[in-house]
Amino acid sequence: MATTTTLAKAEESVEYAARLEHVSKSFAGPGGQQLVLDDISLDVAPGEFVTLLGASGCGKSTLLNLVAGLDKPTVGSIATDGRPALMFQEHALFPWLTAGKNIELALKLRGVVKNERRDKAEHLLELVRLKGAYGKRVHELSGGMRQRVALARALAQESNLLLMDEPFAALDAITRDVLHDELTRIWAETGVSVLFVTHNVREAVRLAQRVILLSSRPGRIAREWTVGIPQPRRIEDAPVAELSLEITDVLRGEIRRHGQH
Repeated sequence: MATTTTLAKAEESVEYAARLEHVSKSFAGPGGQQLVLDDISLDVAPGEFVTLLGASGCGKSTLLNLVAGLDKPTVGSIATDGRPALMFQEHALFPWLTAGKNIELALKLRGVVKNERRDKAEHLLELVRLKGAYGKRVHELSGGMRQRVALARALAQESNLLLMDEPFAALDAITRDVLHDELTRIWAETGVSVLFVTHNVREAVRLAQRVILLSSRPGRIAREWTVGIPQPRRIEDAPVAELSLEITDVLRGEIRRHGQH
């Protein structure tokens, strides 16, 4: 039987930002129930940066949606330290609002009083290196700038856990690399925990303290690596490339084992 628990923020310290215990997820399909995730147990520590890595269709986004509370596991339990903030691959900004007003909407939903919202929104824009962009419309922003606003909006929720579903996948390589630097900086400055979904091995190693590899469907934890490479890292650094090659070999083995091409 599935049980999903979201913990309210408490003054005392907690052992985890997210805890998944024996989580499985099935969906109804033409041939009956299709098992997508199988017996996932995982802790994300407070302030930890974890990447979920795997081939397309392995259940990474499904797992993130379960942690976000957008769906419930078929079996198992999920607990988080407060309500997570979620950032998608698409920025999902409201085009009729300015950058600042998009952020203010998140602040409003959090209960921030009206006369404090603009200052907080401008502070968050400055945090993501968009000082002065408060009044810009979405169509005036580049793809990278839109993702920065989306990140600021997620941070506006003041969650202890930030869930990121391939947020940089649609960006060009240079913009993506710049946003890797910015995300690493913001993570270090804020102390937020991050659970980051990607299918890009080098991106996973570039960002994370720990890389979790999911097998192909049904998704199971196949391997995990602790990344001991000091930050700041570059995606072309030799240690990043070396670990990425090791992980890629294991990932290829998982894909071959499950008959995917």
